[in-house]
Amino acid sequence: MTHRVHERGYYAQTDSLQAQFYAQADFGSGERHGSVGAMTIEEKIRAIMKATGWKQQKLAEHFQVSQSTVNRWLAGSEPEGHRRDAINETFENLVDERPTASDASEIPLMGYLGAGAEVEPDFEQVPPEGLDQVSIPFPLPDEMIAFKVRGVSMLPVFKDGTIIVVYRDQKKPLESFYGEEAAVRTSDGRRFIKTIMRGSGGGVNLISWNAAPIEEVSVDWIGEIFAVLPPSVLRKVDRQGGLQGQLRLKSA
Repeated sequence: MTHRVHERGYYAQTDSLQAQFYAQADFGSGERHGSVGAMTIEEKIRAIMKATGWKQQKLAEHFQVSQSTVNRWLAGSEPEGHRRDAINETFENLVDERPTASDASEIPLMGYLGAGAEVEPDFEQVPPEGLDQVSIPFPLPDEMIAFKVRGVSMLPVFKDGTIIVVYRDQKKPLESFYGEEAAVRTSDGRRFIKTIMRGSGGGVNLISWNAAPIEEVSVDWIGEIFAVLPPSVLRKVDRQGGLQGQLRLKSA
């Protein structure tokens, strides 16, 4: 139950961030099959028109409906099921693939989250600039870093390809994180995304749904989770060359 509450909170925050992006940008980025943040069908249609330059008549031809039908959609009328699916698909193909670079944020990818909620590779193997860069389709503060879920071991909480955005620096004392899910680095250099609990012996217990608890450990760093972003709102930008381009990480 705790993880579900946290997950809903993160995605609610993500929806808010996406809404800000859509309000500022010429092009948006969306979840498949109509679950894009708080965007309505009307907003998606207007985004399609803005991205393509189409007028209502061209849009009507594309969806094989009358112009008056398009006009009703723009006035808030809900399309039929198959028309709604077609609008979502067109939005994804024509709008989602063209994010606005000036409004995007590129943040360093600092590791991959796999089985047991453990982040790989080891902290010492990750350069300060990260293993790669991830482009987030809305503005973010400069102090953010990212972890990427790899594989299906974190289902159903996190899908493969999900990006977890956290603060690079720890901003709050340990005690404020008890009962919260966060990125952590233990004193032996291991990194996890787990729920932090107070240990009975003075240490910290790290809890996740898919692994045995890690008990009475010392934590060197806690990264507060800022947002959880599903794969379809992301555009990964590969760096050319550099140390991170030469690293080859083991699969999760």
